[in-house]
Amino acid sequence: MVNGIVLIDKERGYTSRKVDNVLGKRFLTHSVGHLGTLDPFATGLLIVAIGKGTKLLPYIEDGDKTYEATLVLGKKTSTGDPEGEVIEEKEIPEITKEKLDEVLASFLGESEQVPPMYSAIKINGVPMYKAARKGEVVELKPRKITVHEISGSIEGNEIRFVAKVSKGTYIRVLGEDIASKLGTVGFLSSLRRTSIGDIDVKDAKHIDDVLDEDIVEGTSFINLPKLSLNETAKAKAMNGVKLHLNTKHDKVLLVYENSLVAVYVRKEENVFVSERGLF
Repeated sequence: MVNGIVLIDKERGYTSRKVDNVLGKRFLTHSVGHLGTLDPFATGLLIVAIGKGTKLLPYIEDGDKTYEATLVLGKKTSTGDPEGEVIEEKEIPEITKEKLDEVLASFLGESEQVPPMYSAIKINGVPMYKAARKGEVVELKPRKITVHEISGSIEGNEIRFVAKVSKGTYIRVLGEDIASKLGTVGFLSSLRRTSIGDIDVKDAKHIDDVLDEDIVEGTSFINLPKLSLNETAKAKAMNGVKLHLNTKHDKVLLVYENSLVAVYVRKEENVFVSERGLF
């Protein structure tokens, strides 16, 4: 069985969970997970862990993300995307490129955003999209988000924009808010994630093209300082024994001859204890 991380360029129509299931069947394991769920209508970068690689997911960069989106003006759907029913229609005012640039710029920086009802957020253990499908209405609290970069163009009733945003930002909601500031309504007809941190979709594979060699150990994806162990220290780390480490960092990734061993955290002075074994 293979273990590690693979970058997938998800196609439209697949749920993120379906990607996990397809790869699990192909590589004969139930231990498959992903980082940063994509909606079924969305495409682009999905980081998937297989086998022991699932232990790495909490340590992989899951911060800023970049998206390309198409916003259709004049209609609003129940889900903010093409899979929902049209629930509102509104005229589209004249929108110049200058006006569009002004509105997009108004979203730069930190703000608060209320997550959509159709989302994977769990309230009392139940995903919001399941409650929404039953017609239940739950009040969601706004969350702080940051839009680092945003730009776009308009042609007819469509706006194409690119945005670099913080973790937890819903581009469907951002699209609806852009339409509102332009004096109309809108929904996303397409959405593509092109990067997560420094990881780019250009390095990803279509799910049908993934080979064993495309699944990598994952060391390069972990955003932690690394310390190399000798054989004695490696044996101790694999048994969860406390280690004395000379480092200024409070959490470190321990490796032995380029193989992952464990993540250790500072307990006191130079004494570190195991947080998670990665072997």
